[in-house]
Amino acid sequence: MLFKHIPFIDPAGQVQAPADVAVRGDTIVFIGAEAPAGDWGEVYDGRDRLLIPGLYNIHAHTPMTLLRGYGENLALQDWLSQRMFPFEAQLTPEDVYYGYLLGVAEMTRYGVVASTDMYFFGDSMARAALDSGFKTNFCLSPICADERSYQELPVYQENQAMFSQYHLAGDGRLRLDLSLHAEYTSTPKIAAAVAEHCQSLGLRMHLHLSETQLEHEGCKQRRGGKTPAQYFRDLGVFDQPTTAAHCVWVEDGDLDILAEKGVTIAANPISNLKLASGICPVPKAMARGINIGLGTDSVASNNNLNLFEEMKLHAILHKATAGDPTLITPAEAFACATANGARSQGRLDCQGIKEGSKADLAVLDIAGPNARPCHNLLYNLVYAADGGDVRLTMVDGRVLYRDGTWPTLDMEKIYWQVERSCQRILAALAK
Repeated sequence: MLFKHIPFIDPAGQVQAPADVAVRGDTIVFIGAEAPAGDWGEVYDGRDRLLIPGLYNIHAHTPMTLLRGYGENLALQDWLSQRMFPFEAQLTPEDVYYGYLLGVAEMTRYGVVASTDMYFFGDSMARAALDSGFKTNFCLSPICADERSYQELPVYQENQAMFSQYHLAGDGRLRLDLSLHAEYTSTPKIAAAVAEHCQSLGLRMHLHLSETQLEHEGCKQRRGGKTPAQYFRDLGVFDQPTTAAHCVWVEDGDLDILAEKGVTIAANPISNLKLASGICPVPKAMARGINIGLGTDSVASNNNLNLFEEMKLHAILHKATAGDPTLITPAEAFACATANGARSQGRLDCQGIKEGSKADLAVLDIAGPNARPCHNLLYNLVYAADGGDVRLTMVDGRVLYRDGTWPTLDMEKIYWQVERSCQRILAALAK
């Protein structure tokens, strides 16, 4: 495809004047005033459009699309114990497969090209990503409070199988991460063993960290005064590249640990506010040079996968909490939604819109009333645009969403399967 005479956001977060951007295979091969003569396939008219790098959702539980709106206006522990856990106990691999596909449809509708996903039934998530053309770093979390070893848990064998079968599948679109759900859902023996397994396979780590005050203070009581960050550091968990979700209650010393270990923070502002968990201290993290990306968490606590909403809230929330309107520039907020997310996933071939980078792209309509007037296109993108302005999403040079259609997905079948799953589960829970 040749994007003809289209303005675009470069890797430095700057808007560039209209140019030709050519894609061949899965790669951006030319950017310039006029593409060389030749067969570039479809020519996409760039008038009234903006080309941006695809967005990265680096903390998600995508199959939980099935629980959208199911547990509202509850305290966190009631939300988990009364609604989430009973519903999830009824899920089958097929449910997770179609729930994941529904989430892919929603994310690509909003310009998202990749997710970092934590859930279960790894084979279902991997097949859904391969079938749809989406990119994902996916992981399975051991949940264990007894004295069993990691190797005795079913998730150990599943991780081994997922690594052999799916790691770097789809020309690298799929990547297996290892995971610890949280400090309070594992033991020191499990955490240390998962860290060792992660290092032996050369993988990345994904976990929840200090999401709630209860979790954070409870860890200090359980672990001899150690915070979750100190606890995981001492067990070697941060010795591999790690994405830590939430980090709402981290202390200053914890941020020093994350900076020292190169841990990425996946900020989830909407979910954290909706569940009344708190606000991640992003300005303090930025001051320490910590890589920060954005996540939606699940739609059960969000309730959508529109990363444009996360980006705007991320850009303005901390101005209010700190009383400083200069904090987090639009360029910094956009980087959190794009390049920082790619970095957290280890996708060094996804470097934005430049020659030689993977063609992970989204096209926005900038002709609507929310885009006018335009004093600064980047400011409009962060503060005024919405996921509904996306007209095309491309992953590795393949169009996954375009003008209300999903070329790789059978949406009628997905909708039908999701409704059938929900009806079955609700009927079982009503007994």
